[in-house]
Amino acid sequence: MRTGTASLPLHGGHCPPWLFDRMRRLGPAIIEVIVQEFGPEEVLNRFSDPYWFQSFGCVLGFDWHSSGLTTTLCGAIKEGLKGREKDLGLVIAGGKGRTSRNTPVEIEKATDRLALTTLNPEDLVYASRMSAKIDNTALQDGYQLYHHVFMFTFKGQWAVIQQGMNGTSRLARRYHWLSEGVKDFVCEPHAAVCCDSQGTVLNMVAKESKDSRQVITDLVGETPEKVVAEFNNIVEKKLPSLALPWRHDVPRANYLNKVLLKVYAAEPRDFASVLNIEGVGPKTIRALAMVAEVAFGAPASFRDPVRYSFSHGGKDGHPYPVNRKVYDHSINVLEKSIAAAKIGQLDKHKALKRLSQMVKNAQLGTVKL
Repeated sequence: MRTGTASLPLHGGHCPPWLFDRMRRLGPAIIEVIVQEFGPEEVLNRFSDPYWFQSFGCVLGFDWHSSGLTTTLCGAIKEGLKGREKDLGLVIAGGKGRTSRNTPVEIEKATDRLALTTLNPEDLVYASRMSAKIDNTALQDGYQLYHHVFMFTFKGQWAVIQQGMNGTSRLARRYHWLSEGVKDFVCEPHAAVCCDSQGTVLNMVAKESKDSRQVITDLVGETPEKVVAEFNNIVEKKLPSLALPWRHDVPRANYLNKVLLKVYAAEPRDFASVLNIEGVGPKTIRALAMVAEVAFGAPASFRDPVRYSFSHGGKDGHPYPVNRKVYDHSINVLEKSIAAAKIGQLDKHKALKRLSQMVKNAQLGTVKL
């Protein structure tokens, strides 16, 4: 399931080499102790928690609320764990920009290099691709993905940390996923989030979009000419008299025929299969959702899943009172990891000091991640 999101201000500049080098050394040391104490699956659990991930980046000394924390932290951990995958039972693929598009190749090369014969790399590649497709295409919230990291254990458990950018609001939104409990990628995969709602969005993975997903799957089984004609009819004749529930610019149909020909030839069996076809992007899904709603009475959801954090709860009782057991477990993992890691006393002292201060601020309610 997707376990959370975070909204972060876009910051320019680069991480200074002296800091990145220390993050590359201290971060993996902490990861190593977590693996020794709890196993590699606990690393996935921690990275899938948006609050823990943010705290981890702060402990390593990065700007506490910068969008660059995501890319820099993942890059430092990936770099620091190179060559240690066999010892840890953990692999990290992907990254920022062009590197993110190499994720499938990196997954396949890693399973081959490490002789992970019990894993099917195609299943991992599918999970990587679908998590990105859902957050970029099925959930249209105004954020374009530019960072995608896929972590997996030798047992096939996985986690995803990806981030999108909204150039207008100058915010980045981070999405966290965890393989545990995944049954259906396209129906309510969001388990927890930690930023404010962005208003009206097209949410094709909401429970309320079930009928729309089915109609879209049926639509792409029709000839492209028929679907394009239906779309044009809505845009040219019916749109002026309708009060549609979202305010995106109306897409033109000149690109639809080419994409629909490809989808039609693939004969997708369900909505997930439609999403998984190369070339099916946000505009295609938005156009098909419009036809499904207007022509067939199957409206899609426009509910933004970004509401509250379900990681630890909130001091005011929303969405539920703070779960002290879970909260203490998160702190315990960090403190034990840092205390036991093989790092210099100075770095350890500074890290513990930052962590202690963060915990105090969180208890006082003065820090909101």
